[in-house]
Amino acid sequence: MKRTLSKRKTVCLYFTQHPLRTGIKTNAELGRPMREIIAEAGISWDAWMVAIAGSFLLGVAKGGIKGFGAIITTMIALVFGSKASTGIIMPLLIVGDIFAVIYYNRHAQWAYLWKLMPWMVIGVLVGVWYGKDLPEAEFKHGMALLILSSVILMWFLDRAKNFRVPDNRLFAAIMGGISGFATMVGNLAGPFSELYFLAIRMPKEMFIGTAAWLFFITNLIKLPFHIWTWKTVNLHSVTIDLVLLPALLLGLWAGIALVKVVKQNQFRMMIMILTALGAFFILFRN
Repeated sequence: MKRTLSKRKTVCLYFTQHPLRTGIKTNAELGRPMREIIAEAGISWDAWMVAIAGSFLLGVAKGGIKGFGAIITTMIALVFGSKASTGIIMPLLIVGDIFAVIYYNRHAQWAYLWKLMPWMVIGVLVGVWYGKDLPEAEFKHGMALLILSSVILMWFLDRAKNFRVPDNRLFAAIMGGISGFATMVGNLAGPFSELYFLAIRMPKEMFIGTAAWLFFITNLIKLPFHIWTWKTVNLHSVTIDLVLLPALLLGLWAGIALVKVVKQNQFRMMIMILTALGAFFILFRN
């Protein structure tokens, strides 16, 4: 793993200083084979395994098994760097969202979605402003704290079965705004939006269907900012996505197959512990 982490700075430098990162697209660059681009990124095999596992878990989550969001963000950020990872994961999220909305569309509750959506858009815009010119060191601190907040919220939700949260417009506005900011900075809207859906006592299938459309629309709104404002989605990040795509599709199939039989409480605590450790690692690494 030392080898992986020693190359993280090289990977981050690659994604922030490469000519395509700034919009300069030469014929030579566009015509290069994928294997050369991947090799230039300087990512070791153990790092690729971490990234592929993260992509697989993303597919599982989009297939209906919730609770993986924070650890997916942590795994991808450990390999590619905090800010660059948000752009790498973006197209994968949209692919997963397309499959999720097709499969769970019949369960979507649009009335509840539109209560949350306007505030999420506001949160996204705040997140864009926050992260636009933020140095990598400060960005990773914000992401790590956001991941830890998500873990704490997941732990609270697992134990507060009888805790009543408010179900009103103000609560929807607060949760929507926080979810929008969290999804822009760390693709971590899940735990915060889950708190809103808990408040309205939404059944499992309706939650999955409504959340699928909520995240799909939000991610489409985020995409232009990743391309033209943060410049974290580019030709090279999409090349990495193509390598990770098969694992995502396999995870989608696994998530759909397992959603009706898996008892999530059996492994949610392990996921939360591993995610918290990863967040501390992101926070304190050089």
